[in-house]
Amino acid sequence: MSAIAVIVATPLIGAAVLALVPGHRLGARLNIGFSAVTLLASLVLFGLEPSSNALFVVDAFNIYLIALTAFVGLTTSVFSAGYIAHEIAARKLDERNLRFYHAMYQAFMFTMLLALSANNLGVMWVAVEGATLTTVLMVSLYRTAASIEAAWKYFILCGVGIALALFGTILMYMAAQPVMGPGMAAMTWTELMGHVAKISPAILNLAFVFLLIGYGTKVGLAPLHAWLPDAHAEGPTPISAVLSGLLLNVALYAVLRFKMLLAANGEAIAPGPLMIAMGLASLLLAGLMLYRRRDVKRFFAYSSIEHMGIITFAFGMGGPLANFAGLLHMAMHSLTKSAIFYAVGHAVQVTGTQRIDRITGLTVSHPALGWGLLAGVVAIAGLPPFGVFMSEFLLVTSTFAREPLLALPLVLGILVAFGALVLRVQQLCFGAPGTVEGSGAPVASVPVKGTLVPLYAHLALVLVAGVWLPGPLVAWFQTVAALLG
Repeated sequence: MSAIAVIVATPLIGAAVLALVPGHRLGARLNIGFSAVTLLASLVLFGLEPSSNALFVVDAFNIYLIALTAFVGLTTSVFSAGYIAHEIAARKLDERNLRFYHAMYQAFMFTMLLALSANNLGVMWVAVEGATLTTVLMVSLYRTAASIEAAWKYFILCGVGIALALFGTILMYMAAQPVMGPGMAAMTWTELMGHVAKISPAILNLAFVFLLIGYGTKVGLAPLHAWLPDAHAEGPTPISAVLSGLLLNVALYAVLRFKMLLAANGEAIAPGPLMIAMGLASLLLAGLMLYRRRDVKRFFAYSSIEHMGIITFAFGMGGPLANFAGLLHMAMHSLTKSAIFYAVGHAVQVTGTQRIDRITGLTVSHPALGWGLLAGVVAIAGLPPFGVFMSEFLLVTSTFAREPLLALPLVLGILVAFGALVLRVQQLCFGAPGTVEGSGAPVASVPVKGTLVPLYAHLALVLVAGVWLPGPLVAWFQTVAALLG
């Protein structure tokens, strides 16, 4: 378990070091360095056999999520360096607060990686709660009235959700105690999986309802999604990227771990219908709400709700093909949506506004940025040859084959969201460029401060996944899909 220890300890040490480092430049470089070490350590997991102890577990399910989290964490730290430097130059951020920002970024990575690798229900809950607290602090980084309100709303709603998840965790422990006795074993995933068939299904059912609602709040599923658009719109864009690309996956991972327990108990309720209902509600609501958004970051926040609805629906359907599609969509959404937020962050900085009607003609004023944003929106809209098309195609065809009536609202929701994305991307990327809000200067005269490498690196991976998936990766997804039931 030494590799897991390094993966979890590196961002924790990074948070402690960065809390003491003055100055943005050194802090940004160290932030990238710690993120790179975490990624390198996560790649070692692919050469190891599954193993576990009382605290950590390494299996086929969490390996790919740990690696994905570490990779997006690294690329976002690279994007963050240029983005934050621009915010300092524009006097939107006080450099004295940047030690706090970088320390909280690494603390956030620590909590997510701990949640993904934890073999204990209680430790996972504490890690998810820690992720909430660290991101609440970063959402309020600008210290404006709107950002503080968004952070407070995030804290209250997710605090209630995580409290419900705690109650569900306690119920799960109570259900396991008569069979496994008191102590750590009744809180350990690997032990529970071997004894869950003997656990009272009535308490299991009640526990799962609380856990689905509690962790579903963190996933951003309707009607528990109200915190997500505000947090994205008011926080720094790098935090929007990791919220959409990573934190939502971590919360859904927690739900899926509990779903595996219910699937192993033949007398428990089938969790699929509940997940299908919440997934479709999120997809349809978000698809319609996209047409009313006027803030570009809020717009793509609702797109995240839409795609988490699709993923939740896929895992609710279950079965080898739908689970495969859900796993692939988790990875593709993480890469694509974080790439979109990288592009949006730069677009907001060069135009001086988050209003969609004031951001126009990016392919003319900033071709590399504009075409990158266009490619990202085309990918997230589910058009070929990108990987999101592949995952949605697998899910739709699987649903039509098994439950044609459920396929109708699924396709309707995807098409409604597609229309909104096409409508907005034409305005954002094409037409005549405007002027910088507040100065009247041409947008074309403002350079992009920062690298576009993370944007195009993510898009390249999503493109390759849409054309060709390596055999070992396919076999790996198939193994995890079988585990999920």
